Amino acid sequence: MTEPISPITLPPATDAIEEGAWLQSSLQKWLDREFIPESINSTIAIRAAQIYTRQRMEGENDLGSLVIAIVTEMQAFNFKESFFGEFTIANAVSDIILDSFGIDNRCCGN
Repeated sequence: MTEPISPITLPPATDAIEEGAWLQSSLQKWLDREFIPESINSTIAIRAAQIYTRQRMEGENDLGSLVIAIVTEMQAFNFKESFFGEFTIANAVSDIILDSFGIDNRCCGN
């Protein structure tokens, strides 16, 4: 039987607003690079960063919980002008964060 994947716990936020600004910029760059630059990408990045920032300010450090919060709250976002959806955005946030910690996210987090 295989072992379950261990949760990934981020260090406590020392400046959640700065983290959110970094995430917003990084996510927008990812969105623009992944398909084509669209004005909606900025709005998506802003909203995802707001969710992330609020969660971090509330003390959330578990990456899985942060991803679920983004998926849940982004379901109310109107993606009709975008090629992306809430799961793509939440997964991109996770990938960006893992990459910032030097964690290889292409093979089970190893």
